[in-house]
Parts: sequence; C-alpha cells; structure tokens
Amino acid sequence: MKSKETSIVPKNSYNPLSPSKAAFYSAVFPGMGQIYNKKYWKAPIVWAALGTSTYFYLDNNSQYKRYRRAFRQREAGLQDEFTLDDGTVLISRNGLISAQRTLRNNRDLSLLSTVLIYVLQIVEASVNAHLLQFDTSDNLSVKPVVVPDPLRIEAPVVGLRLKYSF
Repeated sequence: MKSKETSIVPKNSYNPLSPSKAAFYSAVFPGMGQIYNKKYWKAPIVWAALGTSTYFYLDNNSQYKRYRRAFRQREAGLQDEFTLDDGTVLISRNGLISAQRTLRNNRDLSLLSTVLIYVLQIVEASVNAHLLQFDTSDNLSVKPVVVPDPLRIEAPVVGLRLKYSF
C-alpha cells in the first residue's frame, strides 16, 4: 500500500503561473485578468476605455465612408447628399477631400488606441499578478538608526548602510 504524501503549501506562497494566467484571461476577455487578480474596480475602467475607443473607431469609419461615397458620386457626375436639388453645393470638392483625410486619420488613431488599450490591460494584469505575490510583511520595513562613530566625535558623518538578510 502506497502512502500519500501531502505537502502543506502556505496560502500566500509564490505561484509562478499566476501572472501568465492573468495575462491569458485578459487576452481572452478584456478585464478578466483584473477580476482574476481580485481588482474588481479595474474591470469597468478597461471596458469603458475599450468601449470608448471602439465607439470612436466605428463612428469615424462610418463618417469616412459617408464622405467617401459622396466624393465618388460627385466625381461620377451624380448628385450626392451634400448637393441640393437646385444644384447648390453644401460642401465643396476640397471640403470632401479634407473631411475624408481627417476622418481617416481619426479612425486610424482610434484603432491604434484600441489596440494599445487592449495590450496595456494585458500587461497591467500580468504585472499586478506579479506584484501581488511580493512579501509585504513587517520584516521588510526600514528602521533608521543613528550609530555614533567613536573615532570621529567632533565631526559627525552622514551615511547610509543597507543591511539585508534571508
């Protein structure tokens, strides 16, 4: 009969897979890594940031397509939405070109910001999982002590000594 050996692992032990799990969860579903790290208040911030940048991307893209369609219709000699029935032009040809350029740049910046926010929330979840595993007990505190030097009684010396032990 084999005996089962059970190892008692402290509750606050180091888990090397925790950061990779948090990053994986954030990559699969944005904000899930923050929830995995029990930082619940960060998930709505991630969702709001991604939602806002996605909204601006979609809005700029639809406006870009609108002005692009009007420009193509005008170039083909057809009536576009910015030309009235009596032939009055509300936006000039150069105005349509300028609007397309501006909206395309805004759309591309919105896409870039969406990708950056997505990547940053993955990195944040991983780094936070790393930092949660650091020992923050009282043994890590700084205790300044004044130690007089018996050889230099007249001239005090200021210095810094770091002492650490494992």
